Amino acid sequence: MKVQLIQGEFNSPDAIQLISNMINLKIKYQEGQIEKNNNEEDIKYRESKIKNLQNELFELRNFLSTKENVKIDASINLE
Repeated sequence: MKVQLIQGEFNSPDAIQLISNMINLKIKYQEGQIEKNNNEEDIKYRESKIKNLQNELFELRNFLSTKENVKIDASINLE
């Protein structure tokens, strides 16, 4: 099954907002999982994932700041 989340051309500020919201949702999910868990290895793993997401968001903002418009095609594929 495929769920189409975003498809189209967006100006840079709108693209940053859309993608930032999606990444922040993923970060909040990981933070919620950390709160539920007492396993130190799992917590460190999730903290690492959060740090990677934050780095990707930083790089994304830098990349999109040089663009006027950008095409986005984002979907979820369930198998």
